[in-house]
Amino acid sequence: MGFELIVVRWLHVLAGIAWIGLLYYFNFVQGPALAKAKADGTAAGITTHVAPRALLWFRWAAVVTWVTGAVYLMRAPSLSFVDAFLLNASANPQNATIGMGAWLGTIMIFNVWVLIWPNQKKVLGLVKAEDAEKAKAARVAFLASRTNTMLSIPMVFFMVAGPHLPRLA
Repeated sequence: MGFELIVVRWLHVLAGIAWIGLLYYFNFVQGPALAKAKADGTAAGITTHVAPRALLWFRWAAVVTWVTGAVYLMRAPSLSFVDAFLLNASANPQNATIGMGAWLGTIMIFNVWVLIWPNQKKVLGLVKAEDAEKAKAARVAFLASRTNTMLSIPMVFFMVAGPHLPRLA
């Protein structure tokens, strides 16, 4: 593996740690804390200062993770971007395994940019919205975030499992 691939792989891993770490932070730390902060009137500090910054890192960590993963699949000598996304194991069984992880990651980045972020902008007041629209946006963002949390477990498994699984062929 050349130096370029080592750098790309490490960027992929580091961005993935940031992305999934923030995902878990939102779901297991900030969400419950925000509910308590709303009850005692201290939520403004979180929604004004913490959430927008965390969501910025969250969105862009997702992009860097996906792009560096795609670059790695395109450049690694034994892997293929196309075969991975087609789940084609004929040339290399790892393509199908890592492809499952890549598909899960693709669904997750879609959720981040199409469902979570546009709706969080309404919830946080970054975009004007009526109270009913904010409530609906909060529910959509919540469900997409919880979906990503559940998808992250098999995604990580498939992303790292390929080299460690026995060859079936």
